[in-house]
Amino acid sequence: MGIERKYIIDESNHKVAVQVDIETFTKIEETLENYGLIQFMQAQEPDDELLDLEQARKYYRMLEKIQ
Repeated sequence: MGIERKYIIDESNHKVAVQVDIETFTKIEETLENYGLIQFMQAQEPDDELLDLEQARKYYRMLEKIQ
């Protein structure tokens, strides 16, 4: 996946931040959330069978409501 980046630089021309378009950011965010969910689920119940995608989404939504 090619990510188009726009760098923000300081007075010394050092990169201090990066901008990405909202679509790319959303994809990155979803990927991180999915990875985090898998890690959390494996840590909580390492011997349970894995959920399919829809079951995992339902489980994740339930966790959001609890917090």
